[in-house]
Amino acid sequence: MTVFQAKTESRLIDYLKDSGYTRTRLKQLLRHRAIEVNGEVVKNLDHPLREGDTISLRKDKKESKVIPSMGIKIVYEDDAVIVIEKPAGVLTIASEAEKTKTVYYQLNEFLTQRAPRARERIFIVHRLDRDTSGLMVFAKNQAVKRILQGSWKRVEKRYYAVVEGTPERKEGEIESRLRETKSLKVYSDRHSDEAKPAKTKYRVLTQSREYALLDVILETGRKNQIRVHLADIGHPVAGDKKYGARTDPFRCLGLHAYLLSFTHPVTGKPMRFESTMPNRFGMIAMR
Repeated sequence: MTVFQAKTESRLIDYLKDSGYTRTRLKQLLRHRAIEVNGEVVKNLDHPLREGDTISLRKDKKESKVIPSMGIKIVYEDDAVIVIEKPAGVLTIASEAEKTKTVYYQLNEFLTQRAPRARERIFIVHRLDRDTSGLMVFAKNQAVKRILQGSWKRVEKRYYAVVEGTPERKEGEIESRLRETKSLKVYSDRHSDEAKPAKTKYRVLTQSREYALLDVILETGRKNQIRVHLADIGHPVAGDKKYGARTDPFRCLGLHAYLLSFTHPVTGKPMRFESTMPNRFGMIAMR
């Protein structure tokens, strides 16, 4: 669902056309009863808007929420934030070697093509590693980005992790101070003043002879934190050769960001999103 808030009085059709929607597209949405003002379905594009009115556009059945070129799924969208599910193997932002096959680039392209005159764009709030899948939130403007990043410590972030072997303790906390080398590898360092404190909680959900499936809570948001901490206790994430994994059953990391919960930066309402666990994770961890 896409949500707007009227800043001035106008007609519904004028407001939405100024936001980049064509008359043809609006008629399609109207026909599918997909346009609401303040929670009520509207039947006429000439519907009068007052300052502060909330306009909601539901996705009709024919409209895909997946960006075909990259398999990026749009989970939620309004005029302040957009929540997506990133597939494994896709960068969040550009690197020296890859400029366009990224979530950031493709999502901006999608918004531009959908409504060229709206001039929408997204702003980075956080990142996921290339080979990690799962939920991410982007801001629609700089102010929202600052609010989300300023409250990021209070955002609930949970992951499914498939690790090699099974931790002796079925539930625990891992704390250390993390530092990054010049070669961009993160490691635990007790003595350096440059190292930053990090805390990860985990719980074993299922296990097999070779692997275990963990529910992981990210208490802090350091780079590669989960990967480093699970390797520190002798159970690296499956597929994570950088941090000592010997196997690669998924041809990507056995790491999926499945839960993201935060306070909406504009409305103040609690927002909670959950993603289903990749089927392959359960199959590996139980066989």
